[in-house]
Amino acid sequence: MSIETLPLDTIICGDNCEVMRTLPSESIDLVVTSPPYDDLRTYGGHSWDFYGVAWNIKRLLKPGGVIVWVVNDATKAGSETGTSMRQALHFQSIGLNIHDTMIWQKPKPTPQEQHPRYQPCFEFMFILCKGYPPKTWNGLREKSICGGQAATRKGHRNTDGSFRHKEAKTTIVNDSRLRRNIWEIVNGGDGLHPAPFPEALARDHILSWSNEGDIVLDPFSGSGTTAKMAKHNGRKFIGIEVNREYVEIANKRLQQGVKT
Repeated sequence: MSIETLPLDTIICGDNCEVMRTLPSESIDLVVTSPPYDDLRTYGGHSWDFYGVAWNIKRLLKPGGVIVWVVNDATKAGSETGTSMRQALHFQSIGLNIHDTMIWQKPKPTPQEQHPRYQPCFEFMFILCKGYPPKTWNGLREKSICGGQAATRKGHRNTDGSFRHKEAKTTIVNDSRLRRNIWEIVNGGDGLHPAPFPEALARDHILSWSNEGDIVLDPFSGSGTTAKMAKHNGRKFIGIEVNREYVEIANKRLQQGVKT
C-alpha cells in the first residue's frame, strides 16, 4: 500500500497490529490514543500486544511525528503497577523521545473512599516524538491572570545556583500565556463506551501537534473520539478498532456535531 492509497477517513475493524502492518512507513503525522491499561476494563474481552503496537506506531510516524499516549496505572495488592512509566520508557528504548509528561486532571473523579490514600484524579498524557523538534507545534494559549501587570525577575539559575542575570529585569506580563502541561478537562461520555475520551482532550492535542490536512491515527479507536475531532478540525483520520460494536458507535458519532 502507498500513501496515496491510505484508507483515510475510515474506522477499520480489525486487530491493530495486523492493520498497521499493511500501512506504509512514515505515513502518519500524529497518533492520539488511549490503550486499555492494567485490565481496568474488559472491552469485550479482546487482548492486545503493547510491543507490537509500539513498534508499528514508530514505523508509521513521519520524522518529527508525535504520539499522545494517555494511560494510567491500576493499584493491585496496595501498589500501583507502574505500567505507564514502563511503557513510556519502552518507547524511549526503541528510539522515540519522551517529549513531555503531561497530566489530564479530572475535576469530577469517581469518589473512592475505601482506600487509605488521597482521591486519584488524573491520568498521564505522554507526548512521544520521533526525533526533535516535533514537526508541528501550535502552542495553545490561555488568559494570563496577571496580564498587563509589571513583573520583576532575575530569570533562570545556573547549575551552581547563581542567577544568569546579575540585575533583575522588569517586564509587563502578556495578556495571554502558553497553556501549562496539566490540563483540567471533565471526563465522561454518552455511556456507549466504558472509557470514552473527552472530546476537548482529543481536540486540543490534535490542534497542538498537527495542521489541517495532516493524517491522525488512533489504533485504539473505541467510540471514535479522536476520529471525530480530527474530522471536525480539518484533519484526515484512520481509526482501528477490534470491537465491531464500537466501530458502529464510532461511525454514528462521526455524523454528529461537536461538544465543546
